[in-house]
Amino acid sequence: MKPKIIVCGLGRTGYRIFVLLKKQGVAVVGVSDFSLGEEGIIVGDARSRATLVAAGIEEAQSLVLAGNDDAVNLAILTQARLLNPQIRIVNRLYNQSLGQRLDRILPNHFSLSVSTLAAPIFAFAAMGNEAIGQLELYHQTWPLHEEVIDASHPWLGTPLQELWDNPQRMLIHYLPKRGESNLVAALLSGKRLQGGDRVIIGIQPQVRKSPRQRLKRLLKTFKSLPLFYRYARSVAIVFLGLLITIFVATLTYISTNLETSIVDALYFSVGMITGAGGQEQVAENSNDLIKVFTALMMLLGAGVIGICYALINDFVLGSRFKEFWDAARLPTHGHYIICGLGGIGMRIVEYLHEHNHEVAVIERDRENRFLHTARSLGVPLILEDANLEATLEAANLKKAEAIFAVTSDEMINIEIALTAKAIQDSIPVIVRNHTPDLTHSLQEVFKFQNVLCPTALSTPAFAAAALGGKILGNGLNGDLLWVCLSTRITPQHPFCDQVVKDSAMEANFVPLYLETPKNTLHGWQLLEACLVPDDILYLTIPATELNLSLFYHSS
Repeated sequence: MKPKIIVCGLGRTGYRIFVLLKKQGVAVVGVSDFSLGEEGIIVGDARSRATLVAAGIEEAQSLVLAGNDDAVNLAILTQARLLNPQIRIVNRLYNQSLGQRLDRILPNHFSLSVSTLAAPIFAFAAMGNEAIGQLELYHQTWPLHEEVIDASHPWLGTPLQELWDNPQRMLIHYLPKRGESNLVAALLSGKRLQGGDRVIIGIQPQVRKSPRQRLKRLLKTFKSLPLFYRYARSVAIVFLGLLITIFVATLTYISTNLETSIVDALYFSVGMITGAGGQEQVAENSNDLIKVFTALMMLLGAGVIGICYALINDFVLGSRFKEFWDAARLPTHGHYIICGLGGIGMRIVEYLHEHNHEVAVIERDRENRFLHTARSLGVPLILEDANLEATLEAANLKKAEAIFAVTSDEMINIEIALTAKAIQDSIPVIVRNHTPDLTHSLQEVFKFQNVLCPTALSTPAFAAAALGGKILGNGLNGDLLWVCLSTRITPQHPFCDQVVKDSAMEANFVPLYLETPKNTLHGWQLLEACLVPDDILYLTIPATELNLSLFYHSS
């Protein structure tokens, strides 16, 4: 029997999770503050004990908190745990540090973030991979990609066996136009790819060699020194005025008293203007006119020094030096531009930075909470409006690999994307949109490379997590949800002492690799391996084929 799952907060994300779980044949109940006119939805306040009891909280296996208010989700969580201490909770949280703490403290609590789930797929899209999902394998995030075999495809007529034994490209599922869809059975029977077949594969991401050599960064800084004048112009002008004032005073004292040395005159001038004092006899031994001149120089010097100190303080401790340093470190070519440093923007920055890609960020909010985090990664920032041509040109758009328009306002995202296309029509543009039904039409009309909806991208992950076990990834093909999981083999496990290929054909899953106490098996060795206790099997399986016995022994 399928598990009973309760979804609270049927907003944009919650309703999609509810619908997707129903399509997988799962017994699911929704809880909403207002009526949606649909069967299986309880109307009421999810924080109320009566509402949760009416939804069946005491017998439910999983609770999905999909609301967009962390405080409300936390209130529902506490009430649910009082009614069912063993229930599995999948919690949508904006505050990720809070989520990590809850995961450590509470058993069976799993916090998820829409931005964290969606960001890798945005990054994959910029690199030319149109991902339909993602997997966590070998401590890396692998994009899921669908290959449709047509008359011009290079894999047409290729035996599936040739694609199976590649550890950098894992076969996830085989969807033939005709015949048996079990991938392992198709492999063993020697099937070849035909026109109309579809293959879902996972591609291992490649980490670029780091281009951040110290010498290269130093040379880039020196080349950017002309920018210093732009950001320190006012400081330079006042400092030049200070030098001129000292020069005029020194020249005056030397010309009126030939016995005064240049060093004494300079020493007195600097001390007089800065207020430090020294060599006062230079003025005391002079006539009244020079004393009046000295008094005027003291007043003028105090003003110039005050302004100079104020400007230097503003430049160094304020934002101007940071802006100059950001401009000096801007990549000149082969980089990615992220417009909008919100939750998704920051996650994209972190993903690209981890894979050694150069990144530039454009953000107009000088109080943005992620500015410090981005700077700590060494990412240069441009604090301007990204929908201005001058701003995009300053970010070296024409030589960039791609640009992301991922602000929280979808109209601003479209404007940024159109501005970028006007400057460089061939630039790949990845646009964030909040309406899943409009993504395809926007992409077709404006010729953007990808228009992606974070809600649509993250929905399968929430649904997969609600089903149980250690979910390592998911994908969505049409209405069919795929989940990737790991299961530890125990003496009571239904697969114990079975050969992997036999278990795969019986349970309709695809084995990815096997971790044994001694080594890791993949390819043909994996299919012929016998499962014994303490082995950990990594596999993908349709949500419609899930058997709860898998999860009772999961790791």
